[in-house]
Amino acid sequence: MIAKATIALALVAVSLAAPSQPGYAPAPTYEEPAKYDFNYAVKDDYSGNDFGHNEARDGYNTEGSYYVALPDGRLQKVTYTVNGDSGYVAEVTYEGEAQYPKYEPKSYEPSPY
Repeated sequence: MIAKATIALALVAVSLAAPSQPGYAPAPTYEEPAKYDFNYAVKDDYSGNDFGHNEARDGYNTEGSYYVALPDGRLQKVTYTVNGDSGYVAEVTYEGEAQYPKYEPKSYEPSPY
């Protein structure tokens, strides 16, 4: 009788010790090429912020541009393309002419008491 109970308990222990299904999902496959486009822009006259970006991707080919208003008054634009053969190719252009404030030395005086 003890032998039968021992065998039954051993079978229960073996069945409970069997590996269960994994608790995670298999790695996703990325067989479809990426396809997206986006853009954003910020223009705040109070702070002087003016910049933006747009980009479109279809498979291995990406095209986009971004711009930023520089402190000297010019607008810097970068237009770029990316593909699997040539990598990142950018063209940088500037609009406007740089404006620098005239230097005027300050005359400092001690504050009155």
